[in-house]
Amino acid sequence: MIQTGQAVQVGIVVVSVAGLWIGARLLVDSVVRLARRVGLSELTIGLTVVAAGTSTPELVVTVDAALVELGDIAVGNVVGSNIYNLAFILGVVSLLRVVPIERSLVRRDGVALLVSTFLGVYAISDSVVTRGEGAVLVGLFVAYIAFLLRSGIADKMSADADAPPGVITTVTERVQFRGRDAVLLIAGLAIVLISGDLMVVSASELARGAGISEWVIGGTIVAAGTSTPEFAVSLVAMRRGRLGVSVGNVVGSNVFNLLVIMGVGAVIRPLSVSGSIGLSLMWLVAVSVAVVAALWTGRRLSRVEGGLFAGSEVIRWVVGLLGLG
Repeated sequence: MIQTGQAVQVGIVVVSVAGLWIGARLLVDSVVRLARRVGLSELTIGLTVVAAGTSTPELVVTVDAALVELGDIAVGNVVGSNIYNLAFILGVVSLLRVVPIERSLVRRDGVALLVSTFLGVYAISDSVVTRGEGAVLVGLFVAYIAFLLRSGIADKMSADADAPPGVITTVTERVQFRGRDAVLLIAGLAIVLISGDLMVVSASELARGAGISEWVIGGTIVAAGTSTPEFAVSLVAMRRGRLGVSVGNVVGSNVFNLLVIMGVGAVIRPLSVSGSIGLSLMWLVAVSVAVVAALWTGRRLSRVEGGLFAGSEVIRWVVGLLGLG
């Protein structure tokens, strides 16, 4: 039976998830308008601007957890969010619609996803992410983002002629960035900051009260909550036929999470992990390799593949929350 205190904490988590979603959407909408004003391609916007915007909740939660020495929630949130993004979000999107993939996403960004995953897992594997490791991760992301932006500017001159049907590779139409967008950006950031702090405190209390480890809570409930913006943006982009934004958002968010979010958290304070991390790290590597392999071989994600990925996430939650692994 759920006690009153636990019920309150669950309610706070639900409210904080709603806040993260609303705040991130305000951020993403305003920042995307700014990126379109510059004239970047949809894929580049998805991999950079949208990915960074929808990952703001993960950044706030991880940094906040690092400051109060909750390394299990900080790192578990990053690992769990990346698994959730690839397996569940991309899986559900593929279930609803077969997703064709642009060649550059497979060759360039698929490789970046695998490299960041292996580097992140290596940094976590000894149960502590040091300041030095965090600085290296952030530095690698700076180099990656510079390369992406150069590629995005190049997209102004020519589109990928070999893109499969349904993939939009041309630049987006230019729009005007208004003063209201700046206000929405600031408001969205404030909402995300407050909601992220509430989620860390409540999730920690909930874990202790329910007898579930903070690592499991961080890798499941907190991870799903902070990934709500990615889910919402991917579904909306898919419905509008913006598959470049939808897929690029997921891949870009995962790279951003491992290199920037975990890197910044470790630079602020070394992240120590006390939970049982082996299974989660192996799961992250397996899902990342499987997704990139599926994209590399067929340059699309079918409904069958989407169902398998989404189902694997359900299994992970059952294993984690019931303490079976």
